[in-house]
Amino acid sequence: MIRFLAQAARNHRTTGAIAPSTRALARAMTAVIPAGKPRRILEVGPGTGAFTEAILEQLEDGDALHLVELNETFCAALEQSVLSPHRVARPGVELVLHNASIADVDLEGAYDAIVCGLPFNNFTPSLAATIFDSMLRRLGPGGELAYFEYLGIRPLRRLLGPRSWRAVRDHAAADAARSDQWGRSTTIVCWNLPPARVVRLGSRQVG
Repeated sequence: MIRFLAQAARNHRTTGAIAPSTRALARAMTAVIPAGKPRRILEVGPGTGAFTEAILEQLEDGDALHLVELNETFCAALEQSVLSPHRVARPGVELVLHNASIADVDLEGAYDAIVCGLPFNNFTPSLAATIFDSMLRRLGPGGELAYFEYLGIRPLRRLLGPRSWRAVRDHAAADAARSDQWGRSTTIVCWNLPPARVVRLGSRQVG
């Protein structure tokens, strides 16, 4: 918790949270992982591993999890406290941690599910669009992408002036376009600080 709060204070725009995500939110986010095996899972912005641990609980021998995290401190902590112990306990699960941006990282192949913890409402609409494009083009047939946003953030930003209002409008327009192309479902998670909406894309993939 102390490590998370320190990094959140220093890097609020990329961390986005005021408290670690709860188990309830982690369960809703990782519901996109399909049954069957072998599976290739991508996690983008794992932070300190709240969703990572929930993902690992579902993986079996032959599955692979790739993680992309920009923050070096989070990478070091994630490797030490979550990934290394799991490699010892479950050597049949492939774990690869990339200290990079999802827009720049070198990844091969498609993924059966993508779990993203990035705070898109903190980003410019153009940066958010770049990240979504980078993720969705790596989503395999029948796969789903899960991300979340805190409830009430966009209405609050509307009150901060014309620039914030335009960003909210542009984010909403981009969300609508992605929903039309990929299909969208949402789940409200009240047991989180703040409460959150989990969004799943991929139920309808069209070119």
